[in-house]
Amino acid sequence: MSSTQKTKGSRARTGSSPVARVLIVMMMVLAVMMVSARIFQAQLGQLVFERLATERAQQDRMATLAPGLHVAFCGTGSPMPDATRAESCALVVAGENLFVIDSGSGSTTNIALMGLPPDRIKAVFLTHYHSDHIADLGNLALQRWVNGAHQSPLTVIGATGVEQVVAGFNQAYALDQIFRPAHHGEAVVPSAGGGLLASPFELPPRVTAPAKERAVTVYDADGLLVTAMRVDHAPADPAVAYRFEYAGRAVVFSGDLIVSRTPGFEDFARGADLLVVEGLQPEMLGVLEENVIARGDPNLGAIMRDVLDYHTTPEEAADVAQLANASALILNHVVPPLPSRFLEPAFLRDAPSRFDGPVRVARDGMAVLLPQGSDDIRFESWF
Repeated sequence: MSSTQKTKGSRARTGSSPVARVLIVMMMVLAVMMVSARIFQAQLGQLVFERLATERAQQDRMATLAPGLHVAFCGTGSPMPDATRAESCALVVAGENLFVIDSGSGSTTNIALMGLPPDRIKAVFLTHYHSDHIADLGNLALQRWVNGAHQSPLTVIGATGVEQVVAGFNQAYALDQIFRPAHHGEAVVPSAGGGLLASPFELPPRVTAPAKERAVTVYDADGLLVTAMRVDHAPADPAVAYRFEYAGRAVVFSGDLIVSRTPGFEDFARGADLLVVEGLQPEMLGVLEENVIARGDPNLGAIMRDVLDYHTTPEEAADVAQLANASALILNHVVPPLPSRFLEPAFLRDAPSRFDGPVRVARDGMAVLLPQGSDDIRFESWF
C-alpha cells in the first residue's frame, strides 16, 4: 500500500473529514452553550423575567380597543372539573367602562391574564346565585380594590337575593378588609373601598305560557343600556338573562336556563349581534354518567341526570338564535368538560346546521369585538 493510501485510510479512521470536523465543532459549541447556560442561568432568568414583567405590567387591553361593544370570556366552564376552563364569567367593555357578568371560581385570575385592569371594573351583574356563578366575588372585589385605591365598594347588580350573597362575602372578608389598609396604609388601600355593595332589582311576577316574561331596565348610564328578564332555571329562582346595548351594538347573555320554558326569550334576544347561551351536550354527559356509576359513584351519576332538567342543548340554543335573527352564537358554560378542541364538533352536533351565523364554543380568553358603526364581528384570543 502506498503512503498516499495509508494517509487517506488514516484520515478516514480518525474521522477528520470536513463533515466530521463540522459536527465536532458544533457539538463543542453546543456543550459550551449548555455549560454557560447552567452557570449563568440565574442571570439569564432574571433578564427573561424583566422582559416578561415589563410586557405584562404595561399591557392595557382596553387602551387598544376601537370604540364599540366588546365581550371577553374569563370563565367558560361549569362546576365539573376542567383544567382548561374557570367557572362562569364574562366581561363587557363599553367605551371606557368594564363590566363583569358572573364571577365563578378561578375567573378573576383570567381577567388579569387577558390584560384587562381589575381596577377598571365598574360593576358586576349576576345571572343567579349558584355557586359556580358567584364563588370568586370576594377575590374580584379584592383585586379591584387594591389595584385602584377605590373609595367605595364594588357594586353587584342582581335580582332579589343579591343582598344575602353580598352580605355573606362581606362577612367572610371582614378581617381581610382590616388587614389590607393596615399593611399598606389608607392612601394605597382605603378602608372605604373594600368589599361589595348590593344593588338589587325587582322582577315582574313569573308568568306561564302564552304570556311572556317582561324585561326591566337595570342599568342606564354612559351610553350603556342593560335590561334583564327572568328565565327558567328552576329550582334556582330568580335567574335572569341580560341584554347589553351600546354604540348601536347588542349582546345577550342567557345565563343558565331552559329555553323552551322561558317564554319571550326569543324576543329578548331579537337582533342581537352576539347571543351567548349556555350549552350542555346530553349524549356526552351520558357517557360520563355511565362511567361514574360504573366506578361506584351513584350520587354523582344522579346529579348528572338531574342537570338535564334545567339546562339548554347546543341544538336548542341554535334554534333560538335562528328565530331571534341573531348574528352570531357562542355556547358558554360548557358541559361536559372538553379537554381538546377536537371534541367541539361532537359537542355542537347539529347546532351549526340550524343557525345561519357563526357558532363557536366558548374558551377562556376568547374575545368578540363589535366595533361601532359596523356589522363586523371579530373573534380573537386574549391569552
